[in-house]
Amino acid sequence: MAKKVELARKIYRQDTIDKMQTKIDLLGFEDSYPAVIFLNVRLLSSAFLFFMILYLFEWGYIFAPVFTFLYYVFLPKWWIDRKVEKRRRHLDSDAMYFFEVLTLSIESGHTLKTALEITSSNIDSTLSKEFQKTLEEVRFGKGLNEALEELKKRIPSNTINNIILNLSQSNIFGNSIVETLYNQIDYIREKKVLETKEKISKIPIRVSVISVIFFIPLLMLLILSPVIIDLISR
Repeated sequence: MAKKVELARKIYRQDTIDKMQTKIDLLGFEDSYPAVIFLNVRLLSSAFLFFMILYLFEWGYIFAPVFTFLYYVFLPKWWIDRKVEKRRRHLDSDAMYFFEVLTLSIESGHTLKTALEITSSNIDSTLSKEFQKTLEEVRFGKGLNEALEELKKRIPSNTINNIILNLSQSNIFGNSIVETLYNQIDYIREKKVLETKEKISKIPIRVSVISVIFFIPLLMLLILSPVIIDLISR
């Protein structure tokens, strides 16, 4: 394993590895893996694709560099960015209920750490599992603020990260977080409403495109079918 890592560090610059690791970490602690593995797989699979196209196609010397370049450039977007965006939407949908329960726990007089334990243990969601991982790190000796900072690196949602930042500041300065949490919950609710409206507004456009592609040609065929039959029968 050490030799593989050393090989990866000879091929890629450290800032390239760090940037890719930052992106991969957004997949969450359950799906994250070392960036050098992905970078090496991308490099080796690109080389394999290049030689396969070169061998199989007559014009491979033209197609191989083009398709290999496109594969190499867009693989992170297809394999990582797409999953990160899907996870962001999933986490945002979990956020409102999770932070509503957390706010009620804090209002009941519990400390932030205790409120997080109660909330994460009673809610089954992706966001809850991330907080459970954070609390597990705290139990092994890491400070709560440090663990929350690590959590932010695994969360691709700016909305949730703002709330985590407010939780950290509340834990440091001891100020009340309840009002801030309610404001953030209202923001998440309004954001969900706007996203729903945006999806609804796109439906007529999609219907129009489907109509143009499928229904209009079919309608034209039905209208012109007598003429076509007449021409064929002559």
